[in-house]
Amino acid sequence: MEFPLFTRLAAEFFGTAIMVMLGNGSVADVELKGTKGYRSGWITISIGYGFAVLVPALMFGGVSGGQFNPAMTLGLTINGDFTWAEALPYICAQFLGAIVGQLVVVACFWPHYNITEEPESILGTFSTISATHSRFNGFVNEFFGTFTLVFSALAITHAKFFTSGNQGAGYIGIGLLVMVLVTSFGGPTGPALNPARDLGPRIVHSLIPFKYKGSSQWDYSWVPVLAPICAGITAVFLYKTIFGL
Repeated sequence: MEFPLFTRLAAEFFGTAIMVMLGNGSVADVELKGTKGYRSGWITISIGYGFAVLVPALMFGGVSGGQFNPAMTLGLTINGDFTWAEALPYICAQFLGAIVGQLVVVACFWPHYNITEEPESILGTFSTISATHSRFNGFVNEFFGTFTLVFSALAITHAKFFTSGNQGAGYIGIGLLVMVLVTSFGGPTGPALNPARDLGPRIVHSLIPFKYKGSSQWDYSWVPVLAPICAGITAVFLYKTIFGL
């Protein structure tokens, strides 16, 4: 069934918002003082972000394709598998969803933001940070992480079991993929793997006057935007060249 564009945009908006709420909510639970999950560890974030992708995919994958990521949208569009007329509204919906999702996280964790004194712990609940403050290493990490995500997601959604009607298992596979990507590639940067997931919340961070706010690190902000886009374009091209779409 082909849904109207407005319905598909609504799916991308709500799907991205829920992804950021659940994903960055799990980061906030680990990083912000006074929460029940404070310092519970990276595995909490990995599980949180895995399900943050899985749940919206199950909800809206059958409506909009469950892209929720400008890197995927641009990768498909530049390689001729999605139209620019729909790609630009999709990307706008994704960024707006990320912003709204982050605002929900801020509202829910507001008292904990005000008692957390480490600026990078606060920023980490919004956007990615290079652990070594290296833009080069951040770019490499985000590129290969996103490449793996997009290439693998295409393989899963074009597998016989998926196209024969078992889409739910495919979306579960993608959620598990994100979980292991955060576990394996997460240490150096976060990671973003998604320009909307990073830039939208970073804008929110820059506008809200937290007591111990610190820098929004705009000098690094281009890395989790450009690297995933380059990776998405490359992954779609390579998958299409070898396996077709």
